[in-house]
Amino acid sequence: MPTTTTKTTKTTTAETTTPVVQLRSITREFSGSVAVDSIDLTVRRGEFTALLGPSGCGKTTTLRMIAGFLPPTSGTILLDGQDATTLPPERRNIGMVFQSYALFPHLTVEKNVAFGLRMRGVPTAEIRTRVAEVLDLVGLAHLAGRKPKQLSGGQQQRVALARAVAIRPSVLLLDEPLSNLDARLRVQMRQELLRVQRETGLTAILVTHDQEEALELADNMVILDRGRIVQQGPPREVFRAPATRFVAEFLGYENFLDLPGRGPVTIRPEHIGVLGPDAEPPAGGEVVEATVTAVRFRGTDFAVTAAVGDRTLHAITTDETLRAGASVRLHLPLGQAIPLPGDDGAARLGKNPRQECPA
Repeated sequence: MPTTTTKTTKTTTAETTTPVVQLRSITREFSGSVAVDSIDLTVRRGEFTALLGPSGCGKTTTLRMIAGFLPPTSGTILLDGQDATTLPPERRNIGMVFQSYALFPHLTVEKNVAFGLRMRGVPTAEIRTRVAEVLDLVGLAHLAGRKPKQLSGGQQQRVALARAVAIRPSVLLLDEPLSNLDARLRVQMRQELLRVQRETGLTAILVTHDQEEALELADNMVILDRGRIVQQGPPREVFRAPATRFVAEFLGYENFLDLPGRGPVTIRPEHIGVLGPDAEPPAGGEVVEATVTAVRFRGTDFAVTAAVGDRTLHAITTDETLRAGASVRLHLPLGQAIPLPGDDGAARLGKNPRQECPA
């Protein structure tokens, strides 16, 4: 892990307790179509917030309004407690990492990182110090003289991150910065991004459609749908207790049941047991006869789709012998059933209707 001497700035009690970002009833319309619908959001100092949702949910529009690239149709944006609703981007102390990185191809790594500081009129000696600090922070000090075309995708992402961090922003905005990387590098860069955020103490807002990314990085996960916040909270709480079927489906839940006396619930596929013909089912729950309709290899296990009459259930197994058409028994651990108190009916992400729990 690179060492760093990045400075930390002393803050007063008021600065510590004042939220870095507050959105109050923010709405954004495009030609009469509502992209963001009267949302309220508070981001506290040092917090990593993820805005998560499917395409068109309003997450990127929200980020662009915070940055000042788009004015809200109505509502108020507060930055460090001050009204910044109409403030232009250059007057907001915000660092931003774009999906495309937006590096200058003719400038070296060092000069790319220094660009924002020069635009702010920071003295030359301080620029050298800050650039050296952040390049050390992201592990690129040895590549300071290279041009972007001489770097890998992950290295370019680090340069973009260093450039944003160098200006010591009040808030760091991240617009799907890892989406152009391959799967293995994305995992590595998630760890790197979190390390940099933790070491610098920066407040960060990430826009992503990747549930794993949000779960791993965020202190506060905010799920949007059709321009509205449908659920927010610590990732573990949201994941373990989705408020609606939409949230549950978006987070990977696939089985939706109606339990007598309990109403709509969901059970994750990994909690449903696939039993062999002679296997003794665990205590508790229901066991149903099913026919396998599809088996998908996932590397370490198999995703099984099975028909129970006219219903469909999903499970995970390590049994390599299962094939489509096989008869199996499924164990439904009702103790793992998660109630959906705010169930919003048929979700828009999938076609699997809610199932009646077998008798």
